[in-house]
Amino acid sequence: MNVGEGEIFGFLGANGSGKTTTIRLLLGFLRPTRGHATIYGLDCWRESARVKRDVGYLPGDLRLYPWLTGQRALKIIGRVRGVDLSASGAYLAERFQLEMDLRVRRMSRGTRQKLGLIMALVHQPRLLILDEPTSGLDPVMQIELANCLRELASRGHTVFFSSHTLREVETLCDRVAVVREGRVIVDETLQSLRVRARRTVEITFADSETAARVALPDFLQPCRRDGRKCHCELEGPAPPLIRWAAQQAIADISISPPDLESLFRKYYETSLEPR
Repeated sequence: MNVGEGEIFGFLGANGSGKTTTIRLLLGFLRPTRGHATIYGLDCWRESARVKRDVGYLPGDLRLYPWLTGQRALKIIGRVRGVDLSASGAYLAERFQLEMDLRVRRMSRGTRQKLGLIMALVHQPRLLILDEPTSGLDPVMQIELANCLRELASRGHTVFFSSHTLREVETLCDRVAVVREGRVIVDETLQSLRVRARRTVEITFADSETAARVALPDFLQPCRRDGRKCHCELEGPAPPLIRWAAQQAIADISISPPDLESLFRKYYETSLEPR
């Protein structure tokens, strides 16, 4: 699996599939039993300290000291990295609507998540690794986070976005990998996945006789017929369907967006071959 610089890369899989383990290997928290991982040409285990200079990280199970505040967190991170992060921290605090003097013990789960995001983003990392980053965030903050990640990527930064929910990555990521039982089973652009995902098609013919008589092409799989209406699933791109429909006595036709949810559910549920 390779992630290109400037990508927003979605890393998908069911709970227990190996997403967090992969992230711990990338960050040098675990040593691989075989194989290796590199970030910007540096070995993630042997050169972990150098790797971390260019990385921001939000864990899926965020733990923070009860006495910590946003202001104290910025001072600690700034001292560790040897830079003044007060201006960048204040900007992010305003974007994420975080009260920086509030102690962690008084924060809600969503507020703690916002602090974790600010800590990961504040030094403008070349690579941002996020493990289930929207957990606890309200819809407004989820949108703000998406905007922030797009801005980072537009400046050449890389985002590695781990999730078990397709909706979180579908409108955001350039490319997606799916992991199952510790193995990557899909690594493709979202565009290519959309081409392969099935779509629901509802065709309304001019009359019931025409609906019963018309032979459907191979790329349309009939689901049910209801008088003038025929409900189908489209395999492949839409242009062949449009060309075929233009030659039929059709009163109306509707085509749903690609059903990526069903496609990914199939990947999650399909048994793997023996190793």
